[in-house]
Amino acid sequence: MPVNKLYFSPALLLLVLTCPLWQAGQSLPVMSKGPMTDTCVFHARTLLQNITDTLTKNKLSRGFECKKQSVELNMETDTASVCAPMESKCAEIVKSEFDQDSCLTNIGEDLHHYYTFLAAQPKPDSDLTKTVLSSLRELMENCFAWSLPTDLALDEAASECPSTYEERLSLCKVLKGFQVRTITINRVMAYMNSGEHTK
Repeated sequence: MPVNKLYFSPALLLLVLTCPLWQAGQSLPVMSKGPMTDTCVFHARTLLQNITDTLTKNKLSRGFECKKQSVELNMETDTASVCAPMESKCAEIVKSEFDQDSCLTNIGEDLHHYYTFLAAQPKPDSDLTKTVLSSLRELMENCFAWSLPTDLALDEAASECPSTYEERLSLCKVLKGFQVRTITINRVMAYMNSGEHTK
């Protein structure tokens, strides 16, 4: 019997190492049918709080009232409609099922869009970098790693010169849009974390 155990042990080890189930246990982007992790929900909540705090600071909107400006959303994704929960009525259409993979893909594309935009902003004031950009990066690294830009030098690409009025106005509008989208992301991640979408 001991000879058989020694003989089968390397074969079993080889099987385990090459099995797709083992590979699924490695650190991969959150793209599975399982519930959203508490860590991802926490990072999304922190991001929303940091965006909200940044929008209330006067430094961002020197020369204009940011709260009176329009909202500029990323219109290249369908996050709001794709991530609507089952049985929700959106534009009089009742969704009968929830496509988690499609929802997560849209969220990742949104995060990539806003990360690229924010990383390119002038950074004489590092509040944006210390709060919003760092919490966005935390969320992406821990839950949507595939959506991070491949050129991480984007963090260094922003100029050190003061931002112009137009740049600050644009940043205000985009940040307001990002806040709206992050509210949606928080809601859907809490929905996935609850496991309701699998029932």
